[in-house]
Amino acid sequence: MLNSILFRINPMGLMSLRRSSSCPLSRYILMVCLLASSMLNGQTNWKDVSNDFGKLPASINVLKSDELLDGSPSIMYIATIKAKDHAKQFFVDTASRRRLTPSQYFNRNDQPAVVVNCSFFEFVQNRNVNLIVQNNKMVGYDTPAVSRKGKDTMTYVHTLGSAFGIFKNGKMDIAFNYNDSGMAVPLVLQSVYTPMVDSVRRLNINHPSLAALKPWKVKHAFGGGPVLVQDGQVKISNNEEKKFAGKAIADKHPRTAIGYTKDGTMIILAIQGRMKGLAEGATLPQMAKIMVDLGCVEAMNLDGGGSSCMLINGKETIKPSDPTGQRPVPAVLVIK
Repeated sequence: MLNSILFRINPMGLMSLRRSSSCPLSRYILMVCLLASSMLNGQTNWKDVSNDFGKLPASINVLKSDELLDGSPSIMYIATIKAKDHAKQFFVDTASRRRLTPSQYFNRNDQPAVVVNCSFFEFVQNRNVNLIVQNNKMVGYDTPAVSRKGKDTMTYVHTLGSAFGIFKNGKMDIAFNYNDSGMAVPLVLQSVYTPMVDSVRRLNINHPSLAALKPWKVKHAFGGGPVLVQDGQVKISNNEEKKFAGKAIADKHPRTAIGYTKDGTMIILAIQGRMKGLAEGATLPQMAKIMVDLGCVEAMNLDGGGSSCMLINGKETIKPSDPTGQRPVPAVLVIK
């Protein structure tokens, strides 16, 4: 008996679609729509592997692709979540100046359906370096300014980092945010922000270029970056967010990304990497195109490399690239 959906274009351009008797009709219909959209945009082979991860609600699905990515071997998973059905089950868990593995977060959160790494962090104090909002309260903050070097030592570069937010009704948003510990809620712009350079460490939020800043009253949020997709198109904001130097966005690594579709489906993408001949990873432009192919109207990069890890019912999707296995991280997105 088939235990998965397989959607493929054969050499004659015909489609074949099969559904097992164990696959709920609602899940089947969702997969038809998602996979058809993906197929038409160039990704030709996603397999529904939800049954490999035990019992899941019909509103959560897991798919896998192991075909070549621009000629290189790859292993990729996506989790699709109908956000409005889980509006009360989203949670950003942070370990407060220490790091835990995703499996440890899974165990301390009563074994949720999904655990995935999210924000960037630094190793010295095990501290998140992005915005974290947990039940309407900011508990993590972006670096406010970066001091320039050399002859420009006394000047600062001010950027607005991207963040993924979830409102109490399950609505999702990706925005460019400003935050600090003295604020009740972060302020955001909906369009990319060109960095400001001045001699003051603290950003002047009254500057005319920031006139469109608005309070962002999200229930949960976590930073990452750069943004990969805006308005349904590949638009990578690395030049503005300054997350990666030089041509680093074109390097292949394990990757994690999150986005959402017009109908309110959350898409989480995890790409295995740093395993020559098996799974070599992806560049940010490749990942952005995948998210567009999957129908995302907005999408954002999350911490990658050895941090990339997505658990479904406690079981790993991609294999982490660190030789020791899962890397401890200070924050994860949890879907109970």
